[in-house]
Amino acid sequence: MLEVGALNGWYGPAHILSDVDLDVGTGDVVALLGRNGAGKSTTFKAIVGLLGKRTGHIVFDGRDVSTASTHAIVRAGLGYVPEDRRIFTELSVMENLEVGRQPPRADAPTWTPDRLFALFPNLAEMRNRLGGRMSGGEQQMLTIARTLMGNPRLVLLDEPSEGLAPKIVEEMAHAILAMKREGLSIVISEQNLHFARLICDRAVILESGRVRFSGTIAELEARPEIRDAYLAL
Repeated sequence: MLEVGALNGWYGPAHILSDVDLDVGTGDVVALLGRNGAGKSTTFKAIVGLLGKRTGHIVFDGRDVSTASTHAIVRAGLGYVPEDRRIFTELSVMENLEVGRQPPRADAPTWTPDRLFALFPNLAEMRNRLGGRMSGGEQQMLTIARTLMGNPRLVLLDEPSEGLAPKIVEEMAHAILAMKREGLSIVISEQNLHFARLICDRAVILESGRVRFSGTIAELEARPEIRDAYLAL
């Protein structure tokens, strides 16, 4: 579904990503792990064309999008949930969802507001509430739901559990597993290894913009020295 090879990225003159490789199969949930500043969010921005300068190859669903614009990549079926959520605070939940609506796609789950309210029951109780009057966890759910309204084949979730109460994190994990059961491919940027264990098939660890580990969650569990070197606080 997604093949990223030798990806390099810059912020101005600063070389942030160095030859990052990432592969995601259909229906896979992959964790992109690392401490703050490791390059996780920059990797997502490079994949969706939001970085000013990037090199390398990015193939999404068989299509080379290495030099494509962000809107073209999203229209092709790649969804992106940014860390800072970016909901429309003066629009209601329903209006936020309508902003993200795209036509159904072949070989991708089709989402409607009712299906999303089943996925995120909290949102069902506040259909007419303004985005600016929601908690951080509710806003995170709304951001994911709005992205799913685009009926993507793959979603990049940037730090979906950050700053959320444990109960909301648990609900988020259940929702992501439900998305996986629908056949959606997902890449999650995370610092929370426990959260990643609950939902992910494989993990890629970044440190200083370089891949330091790539393998299954079981393989990572068997390498405590890797966890201590690149994930321990």
